[in-house]
Amino acid sequence: MGSLAAADEPLPPLRYPPARRDGDIVDDYHGVPVPDPYRWMEDLESEETKEFVRAQAGVADAVLSTCDHRGRLRGQLTALLDHPRHRAPFKRAGSYFYFHNPGLLPHSVLYVQHGLGGEPAVLLDPSALSDDATVSLSMVGVSDDAAHLAYGTSASGSDWVTVRVMRVRDRRRLPDTLSWVKFSRIAWTRDGRGFFYSRFPAPKDGEGGASECGIRTDVNLNHEVYYHLLGTEQSDDVLCWSDPEHPKYIYTPEVTEDGKYVLLSVSETSEPVNKLYYCDLSALPHGLPGLNGTHELLPFVKLVDEFEAYYGVIANDDTQFTILTNRDAPRYKLSRVDVTDPHKSWADVLPEDDRAVLESACAVHGDKLLVNYLSDVRYVLQLRSLVTGELLHDIPIDIGSVNGISGRRADSEVFLEFASFLTPGIVYRCDLSAGAPVMEIYREISVPGFDRTEFEAKQVFYPSKDGTKIPMFVVSRKNMCLDGSHPALLFGYGGFGMSVTPQFSAARVVLMRNLGFVTCVANIRGGGEYGEGWHKAGSLANKQNCFDDFIAAGEFLVSAGYTSPSRLCVEGGSNGGLLVAACINQRPDLFGCALAHVGVMDMLRFHKFTIGRAWTCDFGCSENQEEFQWLIKYSPLHNVRRPWEEKCGAAGDLRPRQYPATMLLTADHDDRVVPSHTLKFLATMQHVLCASAEDSPQTNPIVARIDRKSGHGCGRSTQKIVFFFTPTVLSP
Repeated sequence: MGSLAAADEPLPPLRYPPARRDGDIVDDYHGVPVPDPYRWMEDLESEETKEFVRAQAGVADAVLSTCDHRGRLRGQLTALLDHPRHRAPFKRAGSYFYFHNPGLLPHSVLYVQHGLGGEPAVLLDPSALSDDATVSLSMVGVSDDAAHLAYGTSASGSDWVTVRVMRVRDRRRLPDTLSWVKFSRIAWTRDGRGFFYSRFPAPKDGEGGASECGIRTDVNLNHEVYYHLLGTEQSDDVLCWSDPEHPKYIYTPEVTEDGKYVLLSVSETSEPVNKLYYCDLSALPHGLPGLNGTHELLPFVKLVDEFEAYYGVIANDDTQFTILTNRDAPRYKLSRVDVTDPHKSWADVLPEDDRAVLESACAVHGDKLLVNYLSDVRYVLQLRSLVTGELLHDIPIDIGSVNGISGRRADSEVFLEFASFLTPGIVYRCDLSAGAPVMEIYREISVPGFDRTEFEAKQVFYPSKDGTKIPMFVVSRKNMCLDGSHPALLFGYGGFGMSVTPQFSAARVVLMRNLGFVTCVANIRGGGEYGEGWHKAGSLANKQNCFDDFIAAGEFLVSAGYTSPSRLCVEGGSNGGLLVAACINQRPDLFGCALAHVGVMDMLRFHKFTIGRAWTCDFGCSENQEEFQWLIKYSPLHNVRRPWEEKCGAAGDLRPRQYPATMLLTADHDDRVVPSHTLKFLATMQHVLCASAEDSPQTNPIVARIDRKSGHGCGRSTQKIVFFFTPTVLSP
């Protein structure tokens, strides 16, 4: 992450490298002409784009070189990260598999141990997969008999995955190699002979985007589901499902715990709605291998064939499926259906709660359910009956986040991952074999040099522009004087129904401990903190609510005495990068620093690249006239204005009206939000605010960092995390 530190003196005005503006590129959107002078930056492989990136890197390096305490803070972050970290284990055939990093390894290592008290052994070390730690593990799947591990690797943070197979007993890597895998999971069949996965067709020569060693920006279409039989070539894999009439569909296969059914979740966008198909594998006359060479697809039954709601299978007892759904339940519920009679047999097992959101449910220990609610952004764990939904036991946990539940119906034990702002991490083991669940600490993460008693975390509620109460967490040193003198870091996301819950961050501890920061997380609309209603209140025509909520969070922090506008930094990534960019366009006077990671900045063209088409459910699409009118009003690229020419600014603020010190961050292999979003926005900001403005008062820097051999954020090594911890100079 980045962060800020107040400079003793403002930086001198920067000289930004010139960027060619092509005045001939003007698009017509429903009769509205919209120039796009930096369209050429969408060609990421052109020499002109590469030269622009190199020149901007020089500007950023010059700014960062003025930050005297950068090396010291990096050293402190390195020290805080140098501690053992564990993830919750998952169990297969008596063996336990888990990820562990003893400290500063680039990536966590996958271990296996036979029995709970067995000796751990390294199964796969991702750091050994490349010389520079830019290859990471993106998915793993262990067969039910624990004989084989299928694992997917990603190079340079790309969403593209290559799947390989290892024999567990001797760590022998099999020749099986599967390419062009994306947005997939590994779903083993019960017999351990093979697994289902999803992929896109291999591109034809010369199609879409860059060379094989670069980034591909073409739209992803025609997802397909295959079955891979161990020991065979990918070209021999069984095509199980494709639908050329719907090239935008994305398929996610899953095999039920009893091994009888393969399920297929079908989605078209990022909206929480899907179709749900199933196939009875036991009814195939010659099994899955018998389909090889027949060109026949699996005979899936379409249980739900409309995009009306979300459906996720939690468990099945033969033909009785228990399903997590938001059908007529924006805060989710559990329903049961007999798939042999789906038109009559739907019944609620666990109705929608009046207030809390049913985040997840896991079938465990035969006929029990471990359910996880989110109530006012606080997790509530319960053990319930799978048969009736009846509450059996409350399971007390502190205020924080349940980051994972690992358990199966065949086992009497469950593992849970927990973390909070001031708790680095605990893995609990819950024994369900007794009458009441017994929770015990299985592993606890301890960070040397971190004393949680020095800090406090609290939740506040503040009013947004329309009066809606918005929750926000505020973390700081104890007994802080609310005199407005403290630097503050405000984080937000607000999109796609994703909830932002308490997590531990070593980087934020460094800021709080060394620079007196207040760190804040605003749970703005657009997220899932209060269910689908909260999500929809911040999407499509209501997207401005997200920005209003975030701006109101900043205003609250200032009015309550936590900070002042010159010392308030805002940060967000991806949709949160859009959030930050839109807010500094709308209220540049409110913030002293802005950090926008891998943001969606061109709201008129995002759908034309990779998987951007799937985001139209939250944003809309410029090809629709009504939706274009929503988008053009807040699209960061199209709303950069000179604040000194407008009536804005907080009352009594005598500072020259300008944009805050701004750092945009992207990566050269981000094939989710492609780097051209950031590059075009950067060039636009520098042109409008500086290059084309006579006697511009814009002295706060506007710079970008473009990470090399990295992607949207997943798979980044420990060393890259430390390197990109960037205290940025801020004018006082």
